[in-house]
Amino acid sequence: MTGKIKSLLLGALCALGGGGPAVLWADQAPVSCADFRFEETPFTACEIDLTRAQMRLFLRDGAGEIFGSFLNVADSLPENQVLAFAMNGGMYHPDRRPVGLYVEQGQEEMRIITSDGPGNFGLLPNGVFCLNAGKAAVIEARSFEAAPPVCEYATQSGPMLVIDGALHPAFLPDSTSRYIRNGVGVRMDGTSVVAVISDAPVTFHQFARVFRDHFAINNALFLDGNVSRFYAPQLGRADFGLPLGPILGAVVDAQTGLE
Repeated sequence: MTGKIKSLLLGALCALGGGGPAVLWADQAPVSCADFRFEETPFTACEIDLTRAQMRLFLRDGAGEIFGSFLNVADSLPENQVLAFAMNGGMYHPDRRPVGLYVEQGQEEMRIITSDGPGNFGLLPNGVFCLNAGKAAVIEARSFEAAPPVCEYATQSGPMLVIDGALHPAFLPDSTSRYIRNGVGVRMDGTSVVAVISDAPVTFHQFARVFRDHFAINNALFLDGNVSRFYAPQLGRADFGLPLGPILGAVVDAQTGLE
């Protein structure tokens, strides 16, 4: 059975219990996904329990070729694992190499960049999403550079959405810049990650408030906009489009992942 078929089977089995949960995380699975509305705008989110699911980054396959799609990642997994969630995991160059810091299985492919610059990435403060030893953190990039933690996986992007409970200072409530956006936040104990995509164009200000006000998350990081895509087989969702660079995903055991 290929990874793609296993992932679709996971979604089909989850769907047997009825439609999406009335409240987020009602099923308390290792990876729990739901559609919801915030200020009348549709969003989709998955919460990943790092004590029961392995969260990691994917860029290249065993032959060194960039995966580029969620289904390529799903098909690469061993028979006993399924891809339970994925989304694009940071900004990338035209050749799909990561723009900023990128670490996979402890190996650094791209260094950290802390200078300001054009575009969203350079809208400081930006940040790093770090995974290590079953815990996660979103860390402001210059703080990360000053005292680098150990990260088995890490991806840098920008801007930060929420910084110690405060919205990024450049975000304006009346901004007219609206895009589909995706990002990631970490709960206080570091063992639970919330990944969100907007299902309609939103401002940075509104997207950041989803993390702070809806999920009570104190540190969250913007990953990308416009090209943002989401993979949630629980919801029968597998977005597709142009090839991606880094992909952030969660893997669960094929036998126990439906708890």
